[in-house]
Amino acid sequence: MEKSGYIEIKIIGSKGKMELTPDNYDIKEIITLLQNVEGMLFPGEKRQRPTISYRIEDGSVRHLLKTSLQVIIGLNAILFQINDKQNIDFLEYQTAKAFETFQDSAKRNDYEFNITTSIENTNKVTINKNTQFYRTESIWVDAEFYFYGKITDMGGKDKANFHIATENMGTILIQTSKDFLVKYESNPLYKDYGIRAVGKQNVETGEMDKHSLRFKEIIDYDPVYDEQYLKNLRQKAQKSWQDIGDPDKWLREIRGGYIA
Repeated sequence: MEKSGYIEIKIIGSKGKMELTPDNYDIKEIITLLQNVEGMLFPGEKRQRPTISYRIEDGSVRHLLKTSLQVIIGLNAILFQINDKQNIDFLEYQTAKAFETFQDSAKRNDYEFNITTSIENTNKVTINKNTQFYRTESIWVDAEFYFYGKITDMGGKDKANFHIATENMGTILIQTSKDFLVKYESNPLYKDYGIRAVGKQNVETGEMDKHSLRFKEIIDYDPVYDEQYLKNLRQKAQKSWQDIGDPDKWLREIRGGYIA
């Protein structure tokens, strides 16, 4: 059986003149917290994540979320890094967004959040109205991305989007316009395509903000391995190199002192 641990988020505050307790802590606040904790613990693909169980206890309000010990160990390391750096710019988007949501709530409601784990000598992050756990906006810039894979879903009642299943990044959701989907003549579902999109990218880590992706162009894409095409390319390359006696020496001369 897989070993488990837990994360504790203790919230200290008041509702009017009454101390904050589970009895006066609104269900909307619970839902928001649970959604953000899922993103904090599992910022990537969530379909294969381990179970997260939950209970709420007195002591102001104590949220206890139990899941895989490996995940809790990872979060404990993140708490250490946040305390060390005193910023959240290094975090993945969903994880950083969770801390920003806690920070917003702390300022809006005059709450104090104390985030710890079940790990012995756990690290602890405290968020209150005086802290500033927000990402530095200047490190997120507009960028262009290309995704190749199978389009598994498209449309949406309120917001139109593509779902493209990629080999290395899982399923990517890309916002598009309903007008494009209405006018697009062929049916791309369950076929291989490329999609050009724009979105935000962290200039320090290279991380892509998956929630900012907007559709620009659909690209015909044939992933079939073409042996004849590769053979022709090799033949062309051989002709280009046939007058060079020592290709290695020639490359060294071209590069100068640079070592690849």
